[in-house]
Amino acid sequence: MAVHDQDNTATTTTHALKLALNKLNTVDVPQNHTIALAYSGGLDSTLCVKLAETKYHAAQLYAISVDVGQGADELNTSIKRAQQLGITPIVIDAKQEFTEYWLTKAIQANSDYNGYPVSTSMTRQLIAAKVAQKALELRCDALMEGSSGKGNDQYRMHNVFALFAPGLPTFVPVRDFDLTRGEEQLLIEHYGIQVEELIAGGDDKTMWCRSIASGGIDLDTRLPDEIWMWLVPPAKAPETPTTITLTWQNGLPIALNGDILPLDQIIEQLNVIGGANGIGKIDMFEDGIMGLKSREIYEAPAAQILLKVHHDLELYCLTKEEIQLKRQLDAQWSKMVYHGEWFHPLKDAIDAFIASTQKVVNGEYVIDLYKGNIDIVSRSSKSGLFFPDVRSIHSASFNQKECAPAAHLRGLPFELIARRNTLAGLVPEGA
Repeated sequence: MAVHDQDNTATTTTHALKLALNKLNTVDVPQNHTIALAYSGGLDSTLCVKLAETKYHAAQLYAISVDVGQGADELNTSIKRAQQLGITPIVIDAKQEFTEYWLTKAIQANSDYNGYPVSTSMTRQLIAAKVAQKALELRCDALMEGSSGKGNDQYRMHNVFALFAPGLPTFVPVRDFDLTRGEEQLLIEHYGIQVEELIAGGDDKTMWCRSIASGGIDLDTRLPDEIWMWLVPPAKAPETPTTITLTWQNGLPIALNGDILPLDQIIEQLNVIGGANGIGKIDMFEDGIMGLKSREIYEAPAAQILLKVHHDLELYCLTKEEIQLKRQLDAQWSKMVYHGEWFHPLKDAIDAFIASTQKVVNGEYVIDLYKGNIDIVSRSSKSGLFFPDVRSIHSASFNQKECAPAAHLRGLPFELIARRNTLAGLVPEGA
């Protein structure tokens, strides 16, 4: 880079930092609270630590990290960063609860919000609940979290904070000071802390789904291969399929390739196997809680496999009426969870209905995974409703002549409509 260009870049950066510092200096925020911070060690919550000290003048700050399956590497990074900040985070292990309570419900509800396998929206609410409960235990008089004013998490966190710690104020520094992502980066560097991101916006990882650079992907942003944790791009995936067998009981996977395993281990293995075969990339437009569209990138090999197979198994095992109603309730479930309503009474009622349907959702599926495709090879179930000995066109299981009167009765309303149309001079649409 030429010296002149370097000087221009330095001048621009200095000016941007002055604007960011001016925002901090011109906004009044509450002072001297004992604060419980939802801390992950990412850019947002790291900046929260510094601002709690320098701008909110916190009397006491408790940084609370909740482990929802983001992995040892990420947790260790957050702890090391906390040491740089001069704090020791309180770590709450919620992996088992997330897997056995939250994810089981997500699978049974075919959780999909317009193409997104509901994940971050769940973990934010689980984290908020744990932070709020710990805040009360520590006698904090305020809560803090790192959401922006343009995203969804501010609503999810606030809803749960309001339920579990009613009356406690919530401080959201990025929103309170109206900071852009670039200004956050400049400020954290100004405070002498380095937070490196592979791609602008960072990522949010659980075993179920990884959200990449939420809100930071432009229309034409190209995604480098190195951003993926599990995914091998389909063009680079193996030339032969990988065949797996999944065994299901009560709407949940209980075995992979004949080995009975807990859900978290099945998910972990499917992320590796599915990702290696080009499965898991989601690149979509998402309509957020505020109705603002964003391009969102997700990586979710296990979720894509399990949700596809579970939905197919329900079609195999449930009645037509159950399927039709459940499809509506599944959509309502995903919408509510996405919008921060995990703890709403209606969601509990939907959970109860879904649970009542799952006792017959049992079976074994053989699946080929190949270059991004999930191909169901064979299905078996002792509680299925597909009986080819009755339905097949090759079967003589009942006398087809007996259906003629039923067809006549089902067609009778249309005969009456035809009479009405003739009397009224109406022509049916499309005639």
